[in-house]
Amino acid sequence: MEVPETIFELPDQLGELIGAYDRYLGVERGRSRHTRRAYLADVRDLLRFALARGIEDPVHLDLGLLRAWLAELTGSGRARGTVARRAASARSFCAWLHRTGRTPVDAARRLRAPRVSRPLPAVLKQDQVGELMRVAGLRADALDLRAVRDRAMVELLYASGIRVSELTGLDLDDLDLHRRTVRVLGKGAKERVVPVGRPACEAVENWLSHARPLLTRSFSPPALFLGLRGRRIDPRQVRSAVHELLEEVEGAPSLGPHGLRHSAATHLLDGGADLRSVQELLGHATLATTQIYTHVSVERLRASYQQAHPRA
Repeated sequence: MEVPETIFELPDQLGELIGAYDRYLGVERGRSRHTRRAYLADVRDLLRFALARGIEDPVHLDLGLLRAWLAELTGSGRARGTVARRAASARSFCAWLHRTGRTPVDAARRLRAPRVSRPLPAVLKQDQVGELMRVAGLRADALDLRAVRDRAMVELLYASGIRVSELTGLDLDDLDLHRRTVRVLGKGAKERVVPVGRPACEAVENWLSHARPLLTRSFSPPALFLGLRGRRIDPRQVRSAVHELLEEVEGAPSLGPHGLRHSAATHLLDGGADLRSVQELLGHATLATTQIYTHVSVERLRASYQQAHPRA
């Protein structure tokens, strides 16, 4: 039976240990606040589980306890993805404990988690992307400030394949319209330079010339994209803009900014780009993450074959 968190409050020394681990995640690993919060919640849950079994010092953590923790999570009905994430958190924490001399061994070195099946991401067809940009362009032609901005955002999201957090984090000097590149600060504070196509550059240049100056206030940051009140645009506003535009594209799935990223990667591979180049463009740490887009392309090919081949 899972032990309620409120029964076992963490002692001060464990709180200090978690604080040190948090600093490591933020300073040395460059993890975002959201990622750190998730990792720390998992570690607290593990330490409470250990305390409930009389283990007060992390030096006594072992593989058997870690497996029992994951087994209890599984038995309580937690999703396989949640259990896999908890296992990853435990591996990271135990590796840090060992590397910093707090434990003699890495208790989680041989810890395994359930394999999680990753559903193929939904993507737009290339003609749907064309229609999306046409709709965004027609709105922008009316010189509505928001419409001009939204067109620039969707063009840039699709052209570069960047994440919505990366888009909202862009500053004016991150974009080089002459070289048609954008400098992006991605996950783990890793910087990369991404090429951008001419239509996206033209849409962004139109935003910078005709709309952004009218939204700028004395307190406005040097953000590339501003909200209507002159502050840095929020990811929720970007998602709302993408959803709103896609509602006018017949047959298009309901996607957000990440759907444009998926679509860009898939269309690049469909067009003959190699996997390594797409990995670098997207800022993926491993090639395995990028390979999911090859499966998307194969599935689309299989669907076309089943539909069109007379002996399928």
